[in-house]
Amino acid sequence: MTRTGTVLEVFLAFLRLGVTSFGGPIAHLGYFRDDLVVRRRWMDDRAYADLVALCQFLPGPASSQVGFAMGLQRAGFLGALAAFLAFTLPSAVLLIAFAAGASLFGGPVGGGILDGLKIVAVAIVAQAVWGMARSLTPDVPRAGLAVVAAALALFAPGAVGQIGALIIGVVAGLLLLRDGGAEAGASVPGFGVSRAMGIGCLVLVAVALLGLPVLAVVTGSGVIALADAFFRSGALVFGGGHVVLPLLQAEVVQNGWVSPDTFLAGYGAAQAVPGPLFTFAAYLGAVSSVGPGGVVGALVALAAIFVPGFLVLVGVLPFWDALRGRPRVRAAMRGANAAVVGILGAALYTPVFTTAVTGPGPFVLALVGFVLLTAFRVPAWVVVIVGAVGGVALALT
Repeated sequence: MTRTGTVLEVFLAFLRLGVTSFGGPIAHLGYFRDDLVVRRRWMDDRAYADLVALCQFLPGPASSQVGFAMGLQRAGFLGALAAFLAFTLPSAVLLIAFAAGASLFGGPVGGGILDGLKIVAVAIVAQAVWGMARSLTPDVPRAGLAVVAAALALFAPGAVGQIGALIIGVVAGLLLLRDGGAEAGASVPGFGVSRAMGIGCLVLVAVALLGLPVLAVVTGSGVIALADAFFRSGALVFGGGHVVLPLLQAEVVQNGWVSPDTFLAGYGAAQAVPGPLFTFAAYLGAVSSVGPGGVVGALVALAAIFVPGFLVLVGVLPFWDALRGRPRVRAAMRGANAAVVGILGAALYTPVFTTAVTGPGPFVLALVGFVLLTAFRVPAWVVVIVGAVGGVALALT
C-alpha cells in the first residue's frame, strides 16, 4: 500500500501526545481521536473504532497498540516504531528519574497539578464518547447496544466486562445490523503486512513464551529472567493499563525483586506522568534486584513488556485486512463499534469521572474543558494546561 505520511511527521505527532496524554488508556484513545482522527484526518471514525475494537480483543496495552498501528498505516514499520518511541519515552524517562530518587511532584501545587490533569481526562474522554457516539451509534439498535455494553462493563469491571461487551456487540451486529447501506461499501485502509510476516510474529511470541523461562533457568542470567517476567506479563494481559498491575506484582514483588512499598511508590508516580501505564515497567526494571538495574534494567523491562502486544497485533493485522471488508464481518464490527462506545462511556463514569470529580469545583473545571474541546475546538494540549492551572487554583483556595 502507498504510505501517506513520513516517519518524522509520525514521531512529532506522537511526541506531542506523549507529553500531554494524561489520564490512562481510555483517555489516550480520546487524545488520539481528537488529534489524529478529527484534526489530522489520518483515518475516519469508523476505521479508528474498528482498530480500537481489535486492540481491545488482543493481549497487550490497547492504547499503545492503537498508536503503533496508526504509525504503521501512516509511515510503515519505521512509522510504527516512531509512534511507539515518541509516545512512550517521555513517561519512561520521568519514571526512570523517579526511580533514581528524583521526586517529581510534591506539595499542594504538585497535588493540584495532578488533580487538574485528572479532571482534564474527564473532558477528553467525554469528547471522545460524544463524537464516537454521533458517528457509530446513529440508530436505535446501536444506541441500545451501547447502553447494554456500558452496563456490562460497569457491573463486570476489568477485562472480563470489556471483552464480554465486545462479544455481545459482535453477536448483535451479526443478528441485527446486516444492512449496512452505503457504509458497507466504504473503502477501508489496510496496513500492508504480509500473511507470512504475520504468522512469523505469532510464532515468535509462542517461542518466546515457552523458551524464555527455560533459557533463564539454564543460563541463570538475571537479564533473561527480567525479560521473561515482563514479556509474560505483556503477553498475558487483556485490557491493558491497570489490569497488568496484578501480573507485575506477582512477578516482581512476590518473587522478592522489588519491595511492596517501592512497588506502590512507583505505581503512584506512574499515575502522575503522561503516556502509557505500561511504562511502569521501566521503573520496576530500574529498581529490581534481579537484572542489571538502572537505565539498562529499565530498557530491558520496557522492551519486554511492549514487544509481545505489538507482535500479536502485527500477526493479526494481515488477516484482519482480508476479513474486515466482508459484509458479515462489517456487520459484526458495526456491533463491536457500538459496544466500544458503551465501554468508553462506562470508563468515563469509572474510573475517570468518579476519581477526578470530587466536588463542584472539579465538575466546573471538567465542564470548561469539555466546552473548550467541543465548542471552541481548542487543541487538547491547551486544555491540559488550563486543567493544570485550574487544579492548582482549586488546591490553593
